Amino acid sequence: MKFGKELASQRVQEWQETYMDYKHLKKLLKNIFKFRQRNALPSSASRGGFFRRKSTLYRSFSGLTDRDNCMIQGEDEVILVHQAQPENSENDVFYQTIFLKPSEDGAENEIHFFKILDKEFNKVLRFYKEKVEDVTLQAVELSKQMDTLLALRIEVHIPVMEQNGNHQEVGSSTPEPEGDDPVNGRHEEEPAMNVVQELGTSQENASVWPVSSGSLGPVNIKIEPKRALTTLGRIIKSTKKSNLAFRIEQLRRAEEKLRRAFIEYYQQLGLLKGYRFLNMSAFTKILKKYDKITSRNASSSYLQIMDKSYLGSSDEVNKLIGRVEATFVKYFSNGNRRKGAKLLKPRNKMEKHRTTFVLGILTGCSVALVIGIIVSVHARGLIQHEGREQYMNNIFPLYSLFGFIFLHMFMYGINTYLWRRFRVNYPLVFGFKSGTELGFREIFLLAAALSVLTLVAVLSNLDMEMDPRTERFQKLTELVPAGLVMVLLLTTFCPFNIIYGSSRYFLIRCTWHCLFAPLYKVTFSDYFLADQLTSQVQAFRSLQFYICYYGWGDFKRRSNRCLESKVYEIFYIVVAVIPFWSRVLQCLRRMFEEKDLMQGLNGLKYFSTVAALVIRTIYDFRRGTFWKIMAASSSGVTTIFNTYWDIVMDWGLLQRKARNPWLRDKLLISNRAIYFAAIVLNILLRLVWMQLVLDFHEAPFLHRRAMIALVACLEILRRGIWNFFRYVIHSSPSYIIELNFI
Repeated sequence: MKFGKELASQRVQEWQETYMDYKHLKKLLKNIFKFRQRNALPSSASRGGFFRRKSTLYRSFSGLTDRDNCMIQGEDEVILVHQAQPENSENDVFYQTIFLKPSEDGAENEIHFFKILDKEFNKVLRFYKEKVEDVTLQAVELSKQMDTLLALRIEVHIPVMEQNGNHQEVGSSTPEPEGDDPVNGRHEEEPAMNVVQELGTSQENASVWPVSSGSLGPVNIKIEPKRALTTLGRIIKSTKKSNLAFRIEQLRRAEEKLRRAFIEYYQQLGLLKGYRFLNMSAFTKILKKYDKITSRNASSSYLQIMDKSYLGSSDEVNKLIGRVEATFVKYFSNGNRRKGAKLLKPRNKMEKHRTTFVLGILTGCSVALVIGIIVSVHARGLIQHEGREQYMNNIFPLYSLFGFIFLHMFMYGINTYLWRRFRVNYPLVFGFKSGTELGFREIFLLAAALSVLTLVAVLSNLDMEMDPRTERFQKLTELVPAGLVMVLLLTTFCPFNIIYGSSRYFLIRCTWHCLFAPLYKVTFSDYFLADQLTSQVQAFRSLQFYICYYGWGDFKRRSNRCLESKVYEIFYIVVAVIPFWSRVLQCLRRMFEEKDLMQGLNGLKYFSTVAALVIRTIYDFRRGTFWKIMAASSSGVTTIFNTYWDIVMDWGLLQRKARNPWLRDKLLISNRAIYFAAIVLNILLRLVWMQLVLDFHEAPFLHRRAMIALVACLEILRRGIWNFFRYVIHSSPSYIIELNFI
């Protein structure tokens, strides 16, 4: 693989604008190469020695003590790299290159090349220094949280020892050795340790609970004696009314949160280390290419300055990585280095060939079943059959539920594939446990399995209905959709850890948070799921129809009177409103918690959708000119509001002064036409959706069911496109998880 493709495939997408623009620099080198070929310029090595010796007489003197400048060591040097400092900043520095052969033919191309090279190097250097400062501050925060966790361990385990009759008085802390630590005046090799002995059945089985640890970053993870007593006092005061079991559970949750914070922080350090390595490699590659094209020796001078710069000489990230590993192994894996390394380092999920094989089989079966259904319908003339209206009125809504779920799973699988294709770390953003997230193959596998079950049920339903030998089993025929729903529900709520158990539990937990939105802190995964549920209104109404059809209707005769019931009409509105109302409550909670007025406007957007949905549903039941005008106007307002919010607020596009005009500063895809196409497609889908919603009331009853299904499919398709351009791209999850146990 060429280095340019390797660089593009390994960079962090959230930082893509900060990497060295290898492609642009390579293009400049091609221009230099074409100019030299076109003018048949000889290499610098073939020039006469007189001109080289004479040119050295006029070179600028760089000083005797300036270590940051690249001293001219030979007569064939062509550049001078020096360090400068802007007037308005005392700490920031930048590097500038002077081309020493400006009179040569084509020198303007090489001067421009080094100008862009300096710009890219300074950009990378500035970003790397900022990120190192950020992770250093995060190390300080982690250290404070670790102090609190260790104090909580003492407060919890001393009562446990007292209950077991094995309590020993906490010994006094040992004197701290004097030394020179960069921050606290302490040797890193000899940290002071305060310990509490927890005695088991014998003295030999005693385990040690530390109150302080070694150094993490620029500070020591330790609790000073006075600080420990203060922290313990706060904890004891706040928890003196709590029982011991509650405090143990509190400690367990705190340890889990801090363990996850350490893992995410460690992964961020790994990304920063990879960022430095990739950019250093890119600069080395591009300078070697320059030497090869121009037959000069400029790379050694430039690389020497790079090695002396902060990017090349800084070792803070490596030290932090080592200290995090030592701290994590000591306090979260009981000194087991192998276990600690396994938890810290992200595990690459192994792709199973079995998954792909079964996916292929199920996909082929689905295609064959679809063909079989089409042939069966046409061969038996079911389209012109007298019972087609009865079938569309009763059976079609039952099976359309699975179609909506399949389409949503299929779109989510495409989103997952594209996120992975563009190296978006969606498992971290959504909060999936490492190694348990579903890949696009697993999602497609579940969707294909659902499609096979649904198509088998449809085909069996048709065969049993048309076959004279099975006419007496009409009751069993009508129960096939209900049996399929039961299978789906039992699989979803199965208590055993099978069929992607962790993902199912995650889905159930997020769904519960959405249903009781005001009672739970809103996380990214919660409002992501709530947004997805807003495009499944027809699926919820299909579930309501299941209850009505099998509970109130006469399913043996394939008839129902659901639309004649006032209760059904009320719940027909309520069921459709629930997903949007959940988002309204989530936005209101975030507005009060985050003090963000934009969340209130976002909630107003969903509230306008609720109003339009209620008015359209009333028009569906009541009809009349007044309700038609109200439905059209409310739908028009909410469509314009939602379209503007999707494109401008959620996607961040249509920014006239952005780095990419009329788009945004950072683009996940380099091809800008894709973003403009997404804008146009979003608007077209909104308009088609609105037109179908307003027109299906005037359509014949037989066509209305198909139009409702089409409207739902368009909404799910639009949601899938919206997910890719909205979610994850703008998300920057915190690598430090706050511990709220005090």
